[in-house]
Amino acid sequence: MSIAFVVGNGTSRKPVNLTKLKQHGLLYACNAVYREGVNPDYLVAVDTKMVTEINRSQYQIDNSVWTNPNKLFEKFHKFNYFATPLGWSSGPTALWLATNTTEHTHDQIYILGFDFEGTEGKINNLYADTENYKRSTEVATYHGNWSRQTGIIIQKNIQKRYIRVVENKDDYCPDNLRPLGNLSHMTTKEFMEKFMDL
Repeated sequence: MSIAFVVGNGTSRKPVNLTKLKQHGLLYACNAVYREGVNPDYLVAVDTKMVTEINRSQYQIDNSVWTNPNKLFEKFHKFNYFATPLGWSSGPTALWLATNTTEHTHDQIYILGFDFEGTEGKINNLYADTENYKRSTEVATYHGNWSRQTGIIIQKNIQKRYIRVVENKDDYCPDNLRPLGNLSHMTTKEFMEKFMDL
């Protein structure tokens, strides 16, 4: 059985040691996670400012970074470009990469940090108050596009099993994801007990 971990940056994944996950499967992560020294197997960033930041750090020279083709990136070196860009956000694009490409044929895909809804209406992101991210006091970004894009992937891949990791079993789940039979949920505590020997 092939396992993948797709990591967004919602606060529910804060207790998880991402580096430890790499012994269990491939790690697909997004945007500023590279700042933590985690080195996922695939880093996905589609926001122009974020790609520019990554290029400035030169992280992509020794690591696999994927983004959409953009004229602004023509002078950047060693980025990988999607042949058919989806025009989606980074999280769902990372989920698509782990799901839909020929060399990425995982049976079980764990989804972490896809919290969708803000915390009490405010932004819910581990990197709030840092470069290229909103302030923690700002209103949460509308999550409808993220949940729609996530739902499209899960619905189109009925033979795969998706497990979304949430802080608590009663955490928010977008309406469009609720009916999907190949999507289940587990708590962060349950996830850590399964993969981190706690």
